[in-house]
Amino acid sequence: MVYTDAMGVGGAEISLEHLIANVSSDVAITVVGVSKHVVDTIAARRSHTKSIVLPGTGIQSLIAHVATFHRLKPDLIHFNLCTPWAGAIGLVAALSLPRARVVRVDQLPLRTTDAIELWRTRMLSLRVDAHVAVGEASARRMEDFYALGRHTVLSVPNGVPDSPSTQFKTAKQIDGRLLVGSVGRLDAMKAHDVLLRAIAQVDDVRVEILGEGEQRAALEQLAVELGIDDRVSLPGWMEQPRDRLFNYDLFVLPSRSEGFPLAIVEAMLAACPVIATRVGSIAEAVLHGETGLLIEKNDVDGLTAALRTLGDDPALRDRMGQRGRTVAMANFTAPHMAKRYEEIWQKVLSMSRSPRLFVPRPHD
Repeated sequence: MVYTDAMGVGGAEISLEHLIANVSSDVAITVVGVSKHVVDTIAARRSHTKSIVLPGTGIQSLIAHVATFHRLKPDLIHFNLCTPWAGAIGLVAALSLPRARVVRVDQLPLRTTDAIELWRTRMLSLRVDAHVAVGEASARRMEDFYALGRHTVLSVPNGVPDSPSTQFKTAKQIDGRLLVGSVGRLDAMKAHDVLLRAIAQVDDVRVEILGEGEQRAALEQLAVELGIDDRVSLPGWMEQPRDRLFNYDLFVLPSRSEGFPLAIVEAMLAACPVIATRVGSIAEAVLHGETGLLIEKNDVDGLTAALRTLGDDPALRDRMGQRGRTVAMANFTAPHMAKRYEEIWQKVLSMSRSPRLFVPRPHD
């Protein structure tokens, strides 16, 4: 069983889609969640996949989760969590099963300031059979944020399907301006405001940001205030953003917080050099000076300098793009991700189940 309590489809859910589409055919999968749209979208990626939608909140939700899980009797339940405090009802129900193994995957290494959420997240995390984050840095942060003990959280980077190399293009635009692309929700965490402020300091550069969200009006207003509204395009969300990646000279992800974003891997597979912030596990994919350039979060001047460095050197962009594709092909494709998860599933199924009521003190 794979489980998500997400109410919308974002990067975490797309990663789960890629996973179930690439695991071996001898694994029978049931997708369970609390949103029909999310569950149906994920299940559609794999033929003959069952799907179940349960109530999302309240005591009736817990009763329905426990009853459904006990009726299905899965060998293993794989939780895909968009925040560490998500999925609590499902995890409680899963941990009540007498024989099932439980694997939790945290897509974002976030720390809560709510004492109850922190205690609950730690309690549930210590009792699963395997705990996974989407990168080494993310794994260490989860261990530290929730006092789980060193090297108790595994690392499995998110992966995406490969792009045919025949689609690669040279992206210099007709007007001679460099085209910079970015993909992500239009919200404060993605820091598109930092990107716009940097673009305002670099001549002959256009930017296209694919995504939708609550910050659209603020970003449009900022572009006007900076005098760059004629160089900024916000076309909205695209189902297949990869089709646009081949048109970009550079890909920029200025996020203030991330786990292991799929958009960066998509850009690397499209042989597009990347500029990104040193947050989450991004530095495990974007090798500074090799597959792209890394900057600090909220660093407008650093992003401006990086744009100028790569914008003025087409040969460097090409070398970084090609190297990025090589690195992504070797480490970050969906089949690689699926193989690693299948290994984890097989390992926990072959081992004794982790204690549910009493757990030993985490080690340093």
